[in-house]
Amino acid sequence: MASLKRLLLGSPIRTARLAHERLTKKTALAIFASDALSSTAYATEQILLVLAAAYFVGQGDPFGKVVPISIAICLLLVIVTISYRQTIYAYPSGGGAFIVAKENLGTIPGLIAGASLLVDYILTVSVSVAAGVEAITSATEGTSFAGLHNYRVLLCLFFIAFITVANLRGVREAGALFAAPSYAFIVSFLFLIVYGLIRFYMHPTLAVVANDADLKIAEGYHPQPLHLFLLLGAFANGCAALTGIEAISNGVQAFKQPESKNAATTLSWMAALLIGMFLGASVLSYFFHVHPREHETVISQVARVVFTGRFGWFYYVVQATTAAILILAANTSFAGFPRLSSLLARDRYLPRQLANLGDRLVFSNGIILLAAFSGLLVWAFRGDTSRLIPLYAVGVFLSFTLSQAGMVVHWWREGKSMQAARNAAKGSSASQSASVAGSPLNLVTIERKSHWRKSIVVNGLGAIATCVVLIIFIATKFIHGAWVVVALIPLLVLMFLKIHRHYVDVARQLSTEGLAPLRPFDHEVVVPISGIHRGVIAALQYAKSIAPHHVTAVYVNLDDEQTRRLREKWDQWGSGVNLVVVASPYRSLARPIFNYVDRVRRGSPNVLITVVLPEFVPAKWWQNLLHNQNTLFLKGALLFKKGVVVTNVPYHLEQ
Repeated sequence: MASLKRLLLGSPIRTARLAHERLTKKTALAIFASDALSSTAYATEQILLVLAAAYFVGQGDPFGKVVPISIAICLLLVIVTISYRQTIYAYPSGGGAFIVAKENLGTIPGLIAGASLLVDYILTVSVSVAAGVEAITSATEGTSFAGLHNYRVLLCLFFIAFITVANLRGVREAGALFAAPSYAFIVSFLFLIVYGLIRFYMHPTLAVVANDADLKIAEGYHPQPLHLFLLLGAFANGCAALTGIEAISNGVQAFKQPESKNAATTLSWMAALLIGMFLGASVLSYFFHVHPREHETVISQVARVVFTGRFGWFYYVVQATTAAILILAANTSFAGFPRLSSLLARDRYLPRQLANLGDRLVFSNGIILLAAFSGLLVWAFRGDTSRLIPLYAVGVFLSFTLSQAGMVVHWWREGKSMQAARNAAKGSSASQSASVAGSPLNLVTIERKSHWRKSIVVNGLGAIATCVVLIIFIATKFIHGAWVVVALIPLLVLMFLKIHRHYVDVARQLSTEGLAPLRPFDHEVVVPISGIHRGVIAALQYAKSIAPHHVTAVYVNLDDEQTRRLREKWDQWGSGVNLVVVASPYRSLARPIFNYVDRVRRGSPNVLITVVLPEFVPAKWWQNLLHNQNTLFLKGALLFKKGVVVTNVPYHLEQ
């Protein structure tokens, strides 16, 4: 197993190399922005799927609303991006919405933000991989591989396993692996937009051949007129384009120095690319009259009509890079989920194993946990993107809102401290400096930080905008599946609090406060035996070494003849140890031993009892399958008996 692990994951990395495992802006864009950028491959389609409900009733051309809805989403994206740039500079240690909400709004809002992001990361993997597989199956339409869409779930699970192994190998290796496909997608998608606009300018009548028999409608919707609630639903569906924006603010510490500046720059690059690609896809779908279809994505239809003739081969380039970025977009979650879960574990709200760095300097347990949950989700929803989308954005916009509201409180507090520092500095001599919260502040520093009012406006606007979208999303998607996330987040928060209470109780009970000084204690040793052999002799010798005159061997009588033969041998091999034979009328081995230990404890309540379990260890691991595991069972059961210590004495076989 160790050799297989080394083959798949590579050799361990020294802790001293942690600083060298950080990312440049170009590599970080591939890792942290792949989720947001990949959403351009399906965000436009999610808008059209809802508008298709109005198309079914023959109400004009509802698909024409895709462009204004996309513009509104891009304006929201600008607000969120500016807000998160401020978060990056204010919290250079990372942590994103969880840290911001916890420090400024309180523990419960912080845990709600943390739960929202964890759910979002799991859904991101499921949605991204499912969308990538749909891009692959779309390219097979009309070919001999058209039946590939029947194996979507298996393909999704395969790609999740591939990304998991890549991330377990380390951050830098994952970045190097995913950088090329990410940039190939950016280049090919931008070329699709530019060349598509040129083609439309040259051939204004060019359009996709409509096939209403294959028209697809969003999950949970039915044919209905185009009204405000339907437009809001389309807007909410399209807001899937904003998922992944927060990933960079969560992982600031993954960047090379200066961390905040590099992270903020990467965030700006990502937002600019996302706006251009998302708007371009929406405009092209409107120009070429693209309708959402059952077995082919919108981007695939656009690429088919744009790339014809001698450029026909580029359609497959677009589909290949789109499938690659959609699948690799899950890597954003593999970068964010383990880091966030490690922060929660560090604060004792998740099992502490999630806070441990693996031997490749990544949070291996968090990566494996994410892979397991996302794989289960893909299997449960049969790898259907349209069924997963309603669950997707609730957690995203809830964390957005809490993060921005937390930043408003942060800037308000900073503004108050700046005003106090300014007053103190003006009242002091020119050669003296003011001090706030133990940190020296002079007038120049104070003036440089006096931007807090502008910051409050920016983050306040972001909080209001994302809160409005959250309300719209819940209102329009609640019965379509969003209720699952709405119910799940409070349950996760309760789980966090239960875990935290357990760790607090454990720390209190293990505290040395009020503990009496060390003192000697009386000792009684019990050795359960199954017969006389070398393993038993070794256990008896060990028992006599720790309590020479207080050792008792216990044998369970399952067969009178075997018991008689044991008694005959005991005088020779028992080394003077007292032998107690206990009856077992129901042929149970464990229960009579438990009863005997309980009798000893009741008779000597102040005596520490040590149960010494003899066992032999086969030379080959598979040989264990040929022997019963009574010793293991006894050890596990006795572990929960207070005042009882269990010790194994192994005897290693050579063949």
